[in-house]
Amino acid sequence: MRANSGGAVPISQRPLSRWLPFEWIVATRFLTEGRMQTGFIAGGIAIGVGVIVFMSALLVGVQSNIVKRVLTGQPHIQLLPPKEVARTLHQTSANAINAAIVQPPLQRLKGIDQWQSIVQQIRAWQDVNVVAPGVSGSALAVRGEASRAITVNGVEPAFFYRIVPMPEKMVRGSSRLTATDMLIGTELADMLGVGVGDKLRVTAANGVANTLQITGIFDLGNKGANSRITYVALHTAQSLLGLPGGVTNIDVTVQDVYAAEDVAVRITAATGVEADSWIRTNEQFFTAMHTQSTVNVAIRFFVALSVAFGIASVLVVTVVQKSREIGILRAMGISRSQILRIFLLQGGLLGFLGACLGSILGGVALAIWQRMALNADGTPMFAISFDPVLYAVALALATVTGLLAAYAPALRAARLEPVVAIRG
Repeated sequence: MRANSGGAVPISQRPLSRWLPFEWIVATRFLTEGRMQTGFIAGGIAIGVGVIVFMSALLVGVQSNIVKRVLTGQPHIQLLPPKEVARTLHQTSANAINAAIVQPPLQRLKGIDQWQSIVQQIRAWQDVNVVAPGVSGSALAVRGEASRAITVNGVEPAFFYRIVPMPEKMVRGSSRLTATDMLIGTELADMLGVGVGDKLRVTAANGVANTLQITGIFDLGNKGANSRITYVALHTAQSLLGLPGGVTNIDVTVQDVYAAEDVAVRITAATGVEADSWIRTNEQFFTAMHTQSTVNVAIRFFVALSVAFGIASVLVVTVVQKSREIGILRAMGISRSQILRIFLLQGGLLGFLGACLGSILGGVALAIWQRMALNADGTPMFAISFDPVLYAVALALATVTGLLAAYAPALRAARLEPVVAIRG
């Protein structure tokens, strides 16, 4: 068959032809004969795949960084006591007609019923990481003539610090919390003119007061939170807020942050307690992230579409240029299916070669970005992971795109009649 292909086969190609099928030999020869044409289309595919790799990795890094920053200072799920139900009052009008007046009830501080059993039940779930009960309420912090309204959060440090890493957020003092200790934010410390070791008089709305010592000053990265939020031991908050033995909230973290809403629904179904996930409480933020993902998918689609048109146009030209060779091959007895496979292989090889080059190009661009995009302290703006799965998907996508793009030109080549093709 090699002797009838139109000339002697070079010695350098003979070992290769022994191992490769006939379709592979012809497909690679067609590609190597038009080196410049093959190089240009492979370069175009490489740029497209490089854009896909770069944009995908960058978007994943941005989203991971944003989620990490948002969820560092809050739980993934929070269990809250049920709200007070509105009650209906009846008022007699001048015409002696009863008119219903719905009055919103006062939301009083109350605890979660049977919270100990709920905590034990949720902690046994495999997809739950940390469960931390807590008490939260309003109070007044007084030092001399200065006073500020604050939010008192009673926590168990052994569990709560695994949700919010308070030791990492301390700017002065320590994160120790005993019965008489208190942690305050930097803004509140400046407003009251206090520091580590000073004492504050804290008075709750029910009139109960307690004097606590400041053991640490933290920075949560939010000015409003630093001026309002304080932390005390759980038992201290229970006594101060008039809720002995009770808790007003249960904070939960899960293994998969994007499955938090599903876990919250399961918690509500299993315990009957209202559970709000970070996805529900940050609905606009989650919608923005979903929009980013949609935009990324759209970019991938249009880049893949441009790559497909590029491969198809090159192969259409190849069919025209190689019509005489195709006619000779058909006259030698080569079947239509073999001709079809020859051009499909060309499309797949172009896609695979361009994807390999594009993966390298995208990886280099990511490395340059990580070196150039730095914070003020010289650290990378956010971590970018070089996920092998991303490169494997890019290779597969480009190869499949090449095969699909080559189908129409391959079908045209397979339908060429030998006599017509030879005559040109």
